[in-house]
Amino acid sequence: MKQTIKLLTLAAAMAVFAAPTRAQKQECTEENKNAWYKTFYDNRKGDEAQQKTAYETANTYLESCPDDPNDAQRPPMKKFVAAYKAMLDARKAAEDFKKAIDNKNYAEQMRAGKLLLASEPDNVDFNVILGMAGLGDATLLNESAQYAKKSISLLESGKSPKVYTKEQALAYLNWTLAKSKLASAPADALTDLLKAAKIESEVKKDPRLYLDIVAAYESGPRAKLSEEYAASLKPDKTETDQSKLILLNLNPVIDNQIDAEARAAALTTDAGKKKEILTDLTSLYKYRNKTATDANVTELVATVLSKPIPDMPAPVTSLPTPTPSPTPATTGGGATNPSTNAGKPAGNSTTTNTSNTGPSRTGTVTGTSTPGGTSKPASSPSPKKPR
Repeated sequence: MKQTIKLLTLAAAMAVFAAPTRAQKQECTEENKNAWYKTFYDNRKGDEAQQKTAYETANTYLESCPDDPNDAQRPPMKKFVAAYKAMLDARKAAEDFKKAIDNKNYAEQMRAGKLLLASEPDNVDFNVILGMAGLGDATLLNESAQYAKKSISLLESGKSPKVYTKEQALAYLNWTLAKSKLASAPADALTDLLKAAKIESEVKKDPRLYLDIVAAYESGPRAKLSEEYAASLKPDKTETDQSKLILLNLNPVIDNQIDAEARAAALTTDAGKKKEILTDLTSLYKYRNKTATDANVTELVATVLSKPIPDMPAPVTSLPTPTPSPTPATTGGGATNPSTNAGKPAGNSTTTNTSNTGPSRTGTVTGTSTPGGTSKPASSPSPKKPR
């Protein structure tokens, strides 16, 4: 006879439920065996209290009577007890999971969440929460990124989370993926960061996201192009056609870095942090715009959020074709020479060296914080508890 046990919903699983008492070994007589089995059988499909009775009675039977291959009553009780214990383990994991979310204990979220996913591997909420845990605890980033990938796959297949809107979840999950790559593959991290920033959610209003974008540009494409630029100069550090082409690719990268830093400044409310960001921003902006003033930087910060977030610059593969100069007027057979500086990239000199790659950033902000809660110096958020 096939035995069944009710599976409780997540909400019920998180409710307080008294653990069954341990079975007391009793005399294994035929009379007792039949009585125990009848009690088990009559209660096994009932409500929670009845199922608890069935479990305790079955345990008494199993503890009191030896394993006998000819005992037809033993297998269904053994199966029921195993299923019931699994349910209790899941319930305890759910309670631990909720407590970890309430306490912002991300390591415990990961531990308890894994237990819950063992029986529900495609539960989108569990995957999403684990996929965001690394934003709250950097030591979990690599592990959290795996759940972020799984979560994105589930969301794109049509699953709907309950703890976040789909847009919020996707933004946070892409941020997790980006942060897991930021140190080792900053150029790849940029792709995920820009995805997160372009999704309409609370994430795009977090200044720490844009500081991560600044850092990714700095150690990713800007560092690579700056190195290539330095290597392409002549021995006397003057320009070559190759260095000019590299510079045409480097300058837009720096401009995008300026845009991200301006967004971070616009969104930062802490006066001390805002001052630090503005100092870096002003230095970089004035490097790219030689006649710029502090007022221009102030205007940039005031208007930047009304503009679309720029995509990664498209590669420039060839130098612009020079415009032919008109035939110069002659005076007494002599000619005047056209300017040799026409078309020079902004913010750079034709007698350049590696300083043409601009001022370097002083570093990125690190730490943890809670979105929507009290901010601490950080470059990443931590997920909110389920609503």
